[in-house]
Amino acid sequence: MVRIGLLSDTHGCYDPRFAQHFAQCDEIWHAGDIGTPEVADRLEEIGRLRAVFGNIDDRVLRRRFPETLRFRCEETEVLIKHIGGYPGAYDRSVIGMLRQNPPHLFISGHSHILKILRDPSLGLLHINPGAAGRHGWHAVRTLVRFSIDGAKIKDVEIIELA
Repeated sequence: MVRIGLLSDTHGCYDPRFAQHFAQCDEIWHAGDIGTPEVADRLEEIGRLRAVFGNIDDRVLRRRFPETLRFRCEETEVLIKHIGGYPGAYDRSVIGMLRQNPPHLFISGHSHILKILRDPSLGLLHINPGAAGRHGWHAVRTLVRFSIDGAKIKDVEIIELA
């Protein structure tokens, strides 16, 4: 079983509570708009970091992280892309990948809106963790924690940062 800490849209904001909330996580996944290399460095101090760059990320972060990340965690196929949309409204940059070879778990950011939705047409779970940073139009800063146990995604928790 792998315990995951998931966040997006930090926009250069590192909150010390990330370390507290992700302390028991095996991996931290960032769905883009990291903002600064320092945020990525601090997240790596907590645990293994898997991340993609977002539309606000500069050349330094774009060289360090890919635009799209596809990998296997336990028996679960994962796809992460910052701008990806959500079930019923996927971004055109990702819809072909999703239809041709749907992952079990699709993660995106960008909207600053927390969403956890099943897509029965593609047989996948979509998670957008909302925004963990202070910059943007969101009213509540959010993180997500969950576990992957073989092919099961379970123990999903939403964390609000007041």
